[in-house]
Amino acid sequence: MTGAASGIGRATAELLTGRGYRVVAADLADSVLSVYRGNADVVAAVGDVTDEAFNVSAVELAESTWGRLDAMVLNAGVRASGEIESIDMAIFDRSIAVNLRSAVLGMRAGIPAMRRAGGGSIVVTSSNTGLNGEAKRWPYAAAKAGVINLAKSVAMDVAAQNIRVNAVCPGPTLTGMTGNLRETDPARYDLLRRVVPMQRWAEPREIAEVIAFLVSPASSFVTGVALAVDGGVTANTGQALLPSD
Repeated sequence: MTGAASGIGRATAELLTGRGYRVVAADLADSVLSVYRGNADVVAAVGDVTDEAFNVSAVELAESTWGRLDAMVLNAGVRASGEIESIDMAIFDRSIAVNLRSAVLGMRAGIPAMRRAGGGSIVVTSSNTGLNGEAKRWPYAAAKAGVINLAKSVAMDVAAQNIRVNAVCPGPTLTGMTGNLRETDPARYDLLRRVVPMQRWAEPREIAEVIAFLVSPASSFVTGVALAVDGGVTANTGQALLPSD
């Protein structure tokens, strides 16, 4: 589980361990060590998901600690936005590295271990912004769209090996990356709430439930799917105002 120190990653790790899974919780932040201290079903790994060696070591940790790797949740991500003619390209490069390249590295490290285990499930966190464009957020949108097609394409390559690959595409969700909008930019926070047909932001646990389904045997015939978990945002054409009640 990458991006495990907070938000969707933490909610998913806590949900899965509550259902009998044992987890390697990986994050760049040292806080991942304190978040899971005392949880016998979690071993924490601190490192950079854009580093290939770290991804390999995290998989090795799963196999050496728990004996096998059955599932991966590649959830690490960063926000990025700007005007295309003036943005610092380092922002774009970082978005690609964390949001897309890290997923590639995770799969490269994890798929051989899943073969050794006889199969498995990979879930990658994309975004509903990966399904459609969003003004000024093209660095993030491009990376998250890449995640979707990465998942679909790799799903074709490994399906016959009993390995499934799917993407979840959350809408506005109250995570460490976004929750501070309520204080720093309340107008944007409320705008994002109002574009959701359900008229609210998601809680991380709601995204975690979908991820848990996709890693579980309950979704054994589901692969190559990009599943929107966005309260209906991507169901809307945008051609009419939404009812507020």
